[in-house]
Amino acid sequence: MKVVRSKTFTAPRAWGALDIAELDGTSVRLHWTDQPYRWHVNDGAEVFAVLDGAVDMHYREGGVEHVAHLATGDVFFADVGCEHVAHPVGEARILVVEKAGSV
Repeated sequence: MKVVRSKTFTAPRAWGALDIAELDGTSVRLHWTDQPYRWHVNDGAEVFAVLDGAVDMHYREGGVEHVAHLATGDVFFADVGCEHVAHPVGEARILVVEKAGSV
């Protein structure tokens, strides 16, 4: 049994994470950040849920860049091959569910 109080979680560096669980090759991690990540493509699908704060999720479709503003409670799904980068607006806490070992 584990209880995670996401609102109080911080990390010593941007995108620091707390490993919550690994479920049949899928990792569930809580991230804290106040800095953008980097453009990347995961080798599996990814679920990105904003638990606290806000994030501008930049993604490319057909070579065109789009931005989705994600508020607390919003979820972004990146399927295999979706190029994306998260830009927090201030501090944010994000639950990420993805293939274990993904970037």
